[in-house]
Amino acid sequence: MADFKEDAQELLDAIGGKENVNAVTHCATRMRFVLADPSVADKERIEDIPSVKGTFTQAGQFQVIVGNRVADFYNEFSAISGLEGVSKDDVKSAGKQHMNGLQRVMAALAEIFTPLIPAIIIGGLILGFRNVLEQVQIQALGQAMIDGQAQFTTAGEPVYNTIVNVSQFWSGVNAFLWLPGEAIFHFLPVGIAWSVTRKMGTTQILGIVLGITLVSPQLMNAYGVQDILAGDVNQWDFGFFQLDMIGYQAQVIPAMLAGFLLVYLEKGLRKIVPESISMIFVPLLALVPTIFVAHAIIGPIGWQLGIWLSMVVQWGLTGSFNWVFGFIFGGLYAPLVVTGLHHMTNAVDLQLVADFDQTILWPMIALSNIAQGSAVLGIILLHRGNEKEQQISIPAMISAYLGVTEPALFGINIKYVYPLVAGMIGSAFAGMTSVALNVASFNIGVGGLPGILSIIPEYWIGFLISMTIAIVVPVVLVFVFEKKGIMTKWENDNLPIPKLGN
Repeated sequence: MADFKEDAQELLDAIGGKENVNAVTHCATRMRFVLADPSVADKERIEDIPSVKGTFTQAGQFQVIVGNRVADFYNEFSAISGLEGVSKDDVKSAGKQHMNGLQRVMAALAEIFTPLIPAIIIGGLILGFRNVLEQVQIQALGQAMIDGQAQFTTAGEPVYNTIVNVSQFWSGVNAFLWLPGEAIFHFLPVGIAWSVTRKMGTTQILGIVLGITLVSPQLMNAYGVQDILAGDVNQWDFGFFQLDMIGYQAQVIPAMLAGFLLVYLEKGLRKIVPESISMIFVPLLALVPTIFVAHAIIGPIGWQLGIWLSMVVQWGLTGSFNWVFGFIFGGLYAPLVVTGLHHMTNAVDLQLVADFDQTILWPMIALSNIAQGSAVLGIILLHRGNEKEQQISIPAMISAYLGVTEPALFGINIKYVYPLVAGMIGSAFAGMTSVALNVASFNIGVGGLPGILSIIPEYWIGFLISMTIAIVVPVVLVFVFEKKGIMTKWENDNLPIPKLGN
């Protein structure tokens, strides 16, 4: 521990002394400070300290990367400074006072998804593996045959077998893996509604029940976009009005909005309902109205937004400046995944294939997935040695590269914000390049690196160029953003933070 004494003293001086420290703790590899005045910290001086491997500011905390011996460093720092550490949760709470409104929303979103990340990670890997088994055509496996007839695309290109077409074992594995895959993603609203109630300290079983009512088998599956848009949906008929029986499988925003409505109704009712009858009336009067509002207001608004989105996408792709639209769509696709509105793009893809025997939209979706995975790759390279984070980041990157971005988005990129933006920028330029080069695919395929197998061969070079942009730009931007402190600083220094005792 003695070998950190000089470095610890230098760090204390460089951050502005103990008077500038409102809270301090450490995690697996980093010292985490909440500073009264973050501008006082001399980053260049700190990064010249031999034990320090870098600095960045995130979630209102000034973080100093030390490495695996951070606990020894922290003990020496505590002995020199006379500051007693607090829990990481206390540091997070103090750091939030440095955030503006948008940053608080992003932090809340990250906290809601934190307990769900293990399931999302494994779900992403499962779906990514299934994508390879059932969607990647392999020429070496021969041409696909149905009832003795060789299969061709609408453009006349041969359709080759996938692994599940030629192996009963892998076909069985693929079918079996859909059981956990469906449970994790199709029923994600159940986990989200539960996590909202957990975070807000209300009745968690009500959150679970609410989530189930959003994905019940009684409802039309949200993935059946074509049927829903065609109006082929069952309804609840109340005589003077009807409600569409549409589910919200894998959708985030409807589940979150419904979850928060449930929370505020329950909290409000507990203030006015006598305790003797609260066990009956609070759950009833909180849950049933929330379910109704979710299906009568939140849901229809979401689907109308989706319909408008599909119309805009169709217009943008067929316009004279479709390369500009490629830039916009490429940049905004990741947030669409967060909202759940990305389901609507399937309808546009299918319509393009029907009209033109190809789609130029789907390659941009694949590039967006690759870009978000590459942003996570940047985090992995920057935070080498952070074994705890890599338990999330490495599987999340693999999942994104195989076409499932939720683990990357909710596990890493939304948490840090700047990787999300880096991925969006990389995707924007990749999407613009893809459209400018007329890159098109036969149909919807694997939305990641294996997606090149679905690209019409004459456009492979254009897709490879676009893919290179989607890989390189996000990694470079993540390095630049963290090194320069861009979108990593939470500055709101006028808000008071309780001081630590000596």
